[in-house]
Amino acid sequence: MLQQTRVAAVIPYYERFLKEFPNPEALADAPEEHLLTLWSGLGYYSRARNLQKAARQIVADGTFPVTYEEIRSLAGVGEYTAAAVASIAFQLPHAAVDGNVRRVIARLTNGKGDARETADLLLDRKNPSRWNQAMMELGAVVCRPRDPLCDQCPIAADCEAFRRGTQRDLPGRRAKPETIYIQRDLLVIRREGKILLAPSSRVQGFWDLPEPFPGARIGAKLGEFRHVITHHSYRFQVSEAIAKKAPVALRWFDEKEIGEIPLSTAAKKGLRCSIHHE
Repeated sequence: MLQQTRVAAVIPYYERFLKEFPNPEALADAPEEHLLTLWSGLGYYSRARNLQKAARQIVADGTFPVTYEEIRSLAGVGEYTAAAVASIAFQLPHAAVDGNVRRVIARLTNGKGDARETADLLLDRKNPSRWNQAMMELGAVVCRPRDPLCDQCPIAADCEAFRRGTQRDLPGRRAKPETIYIQRDLLVIRREGKILLAPSSRVQGFWDLPEPFPGARIGAKLGEFRHVITHHSYRFQVSEAIAKKAPVALRWFDEKEIGEIPLSTAAKKGLRCSIHHE
């Protein structure tokens, strides 16, 4: 959950998730729709699906893996996560290189060499758990991206970038993809306590407010909002509408069920427009 998401945002999700899925068996058996409903709002939903796949692997094997290679083989687990779990849970000598650690090493070496190779050389093999967590904390609290606190750094004397005054230039920033601006119309269609929803074209497995379709009679504008997904910037206009018939893929939901299904963030924002309009 902490990959690409702030700690403060994760905590309530984490608590609800553990209450609902206290062990791998519970997560492995969960319907995907229920899983995505609990994850809704965190984004990057492939993480949730991979987490469930990993739970099913663990259940099938009968135990949690205890070597780096076995941990790495779990769905959705990359080099960093495998190294972090292996070192912190099992004291195995693997350097966990996340963005914070990569930044510390880039400044320590003034951008020379490979971050992972350098981390492996520096790793305290007698206590890899403490070393990895210390490096992560150093990057998060002291060796910060834009405003490093070099006067508080315990390894400033060994930092090549600090000696050369290049710490604010490292690591080099990656070029961001150009923002794509997209205009979309969403419809709020209600009938006898039900609301019409469509399978989301933006987030697999989620439901969305439908876009205009043949037979939909569009009425008053309810509002508009912006929504950003990675480098796509959407501008949604929300209108009320009526429809006697709808495409087969669309489905009527009892409005009381809305909180129990995986509803896209855009749909939630669109529905808030209709509530504010009432």
